[in-house]
Amino acid sequence: MSFERLLRPRTIAIFGGAQAQEVIRQSDRMGYQGEIWPVHPKKTEILGRKAFRSVKDLPESPDAAYVGVNRNLTIDIVRDLAERGAGGAVCYATGFIEAGDEGSELQERLLKVSGDMPLVGPNCYGILNYLDGAMLWPDQQGGRRVEEGVAIITMSSNVGFNLTMQRRGLPIAYMLSLGNKLKFDLHDAIRVFAQQDRVTALGLYVEALPDPKAFQEAVDIARELGKPIVAIKTGRSEVAQKMVVSHTASLAGSDDLVTALFKRLGVARVDSLEGLMEALKVLHVLGPLSGGRIGAMSTSGGDLTLLADALGPDLSMPPLSENVARNLQSIVHDLMKAANPFDFQMFDWNDEESMARNFTAFMQEKFDVALCVLDYPREDICDQSTWAGAERGFVRAAKKTHTKAAVLSTFSDTISEGVAERLMKDKVATLAGIDAGVAGIQAAVDVGTAWRRPVSPPLLSGFGKALTEGVKVLDEAASKRLISQNNIPVPPAQVVGPADVVDAAESLGYPVVVKALGVAHKTDVGGVRLGLTDAHAVSAAVTEMSDLSTSFLVEKMIDNVVAELIVGVARDEQFGPYILVGGGGTLVEMMKDSESLILPTTKAWVLQALGQLKCAPLLKGFRGGPPADLEAAADAIMAIAAMVEKDPGSIIELDVNPLLVLAEGKGVVAADALARVKNKK
Repeated sequence: MSFERLLRPRTIAIFGGAQAQEVIRQSDRMGYQGEIWPVHPKKTEILGRKAFRSVKDLPESPDAAYVGVNRNLTIDIVRDLAERGAGGAVCYATGFIEAGDEGSELQERLLKVSGDMPLVGPNCYGILNYLDGAMLWPDQQGGRRVEEGVAIITMSSNVGFNLTMQRRGLPIAYMLSLGNKLKFDLHDAIRVFAQQDRVTALGLYVEALPDPKAFQEAVDIARELGKPIVAIKTGRSEVAQKMVVSHTASLAGSDDLVTALFKRLGVARVDSLEGLMEALKVLHVLGPLSGGRIGAMSTSGGDLTLLADALGPDLSMPPLSENVARNLQSIVHDLMKAANPFDFQMFDWNDEESMARNFTAFMQEKFDVALCVLDYPREDICDQSTWAGAERGFVRAAKKTHTKAAVLSTFSDTISEGVAERLMKDKVATLAGIDAGVAGIQAAVDVGTAWRRPVSPPLLSGFGKALTEGVKVLDEAASKRLISQNNIPVPPAQVVGPADVVDAAESLGYPVVVKALGVAHKTDVGGVRLGLTDAHAVSAAVTEMSDLSTSFLVEKMIDNVVAELIVGVARDEQFGPYILVGGGGTLVEMMKDSESLILPTTKAWVLQALGQLKCAPLLKGFRGGPPADLEAAADAIMAIAAMVEKDPGSIIELDVNPLLVLAEGKGVVAADALARVKNKK
């Protein structure tokens, strides 16, 4: 199914009243050069154009149709368009799957009558094509014609409307509102827009991610074509997730897993619409960044302090090398200090030659990106002319040193659309506001980092729904046998009755641990005794636990533990089985220190996840303590991942908590485990 005619139409048919007629107004305003054919059963003329009575009366099959009528009439018109061989239609009407059973039935009818014809929607605003001026959109829009730009794909029509009104100098090539995604889903849009030569980057406003595997395939195509993607994903809070379900009839999805997927695929994630705009500007003008080494300059130490405080852990302002610092110091005013960040003060403010010389010397450091902090006076009552020296000097230095560069304002009101357009012609980005600007830089760094890694293997799929029947819960002893068979170390142990516990302890050697088998949450009910050092202590422990079980697990006590981890296997309806790693022990639920790993995974991803945990300092050697055996921990986690990847439907759930991590070179031991597995007949 090709969407090319719909996206770049030479002819447009419109159906409906005021909303549909806005297609004519906006397309005329944008200089659309194709034919527009209004269709109305009674009118002979609409907005100066001849009106046709029906689809069959049109001069030819339209490339695109805007269907702005009620849901029942929408179905009839779509059927007629499909039979006429139209290139595609935008369906504006609401009241389909989002409206319950009746709407779901109507949506199925709409799908059936559309045949092989592409559809966008229903329940959407449509498509804005700023390359050709085709405005398949039922409202005003604030964009301008462009020769190239970014494509923005949104699951909210109103968010799309708002984004067209931005005045940040972002050139938008396409704006698409997906609506109910009947035949044109997020992954379809990514694939189609990535293949457009004049699209430079893609921005996503995502509420739900119903098909992660198809999403990955589309993102991989975009990466292959050199089209970076940045996304904002809603649904992090419980309230937001419920809202997504209520108005889209889609699952919001696990936010942690979405984050993991984005990192895996190289989709930069931002947390605000402002961050989305700034990230798209960076990617449009500069492309992905090779690193986060920033060279920053300003007339104000205050501005630079604000910028320094806003940088995240992946961004830095490294000191100048000795040669660069010496050369810079030799040409600047005596009261200036050659350093990064560079406070160049006001001595050469409106002297383009001096500013270009100073900036060029500073940017010899070969930063990943250079930022010049400039806040422009408001254009309506002030004079910006004296800002030209710094601006042009910076542009000249960026060109001479071949440095990727951006002008950054401290907040959005102090840099205008006109400045952005002017600098963009010189391949210099403009960033409106420190926080949003830093988010934009970080997004470009994230994409660059991801693109230096090999493309990730396809996701496991088809195993999302957990079984509720034919599932067996293994006790701790059986769970440990399962994982030990898969190369995960467990303590030496014996399973015995009450009378044989002391003999088992003597055989294993003290100190030992005694646990009551068959008891969930043993710690909560007193079903565990640790560090027992003699027969008397063992006998007393068994007596105290006699009401909990008639079977006991006796284990060798593991000492010299550096850290405790939890490693789990869980299932998500969209993503299937995945691995969770985090800080372990009895406080795991309170600390909420975890990272999610989508399968299949790699040891590099596992080590990165461990490094991002709150308990990571313990693993690295905290306050003089020994570093933990991270390699052994990663190997154990990879072994658990391999169990799932080998047979994704067999392990329904698994908790290894704690996985005891010993000192470097000493390995790991699974001190506790609980598994739910498919009961093999």
